[in-house]
Amino acid sequence: MRRVGIVDTTFARHDMARAAVNELKQLCSVKFVRRTVPGIKDLPVEVKRLLEEGCDLVMAFGMPGAAPIDKQCAHEASLGLIWAQLLTNKHVIEVFVFEDEVRSEKELAELAERRAREHAQNVLKLLFKPKQLEKEAGTGQRQGFEDAGPLR
Repeated sequence: MRRVGIVDTTFARHDMARAAVNELKQLCSVKFVRRTVPGIKDLPVEVKRLLEEGCDLVMAFGMPGAAPIDKQCAHEASLGLIWAQLLTNKHVIEVFVFEDEVRSEKELAELAERRAREHAQNVLKLLFKPKQLEKEAGTGQRQGFEDAGPLR
């Protein structure tokens, strides 16, 4: 059975991991290994651990704030996640929602929920339906917002 790692943070203001797990449970049968770390820069090491411990891929959830330092920390965490992928030859699905992407807390919660679920659908495709991803190439898919669509 495929193993999907889930790593989230206590800093986040929405439980995106729960949304992704619920989505995947509806779509397929996989085993979950979930870990929670304090902040976004703690994600890379925990993700790498899960990949080395046998997870087929890991979803990493973070919710950086709106301040410039938060964006810098998110960038540094993202670089760490990329390194984890390169060191293990396995995918890490980065699911970050920035607090300033929308105007209200209600919209932020909706965005976090939708982005987590849509990235969970990408996990399904990566693990079980790679040809579906090929069909979607160049179609302007966006996770959390309306799709941009292909150029005409």
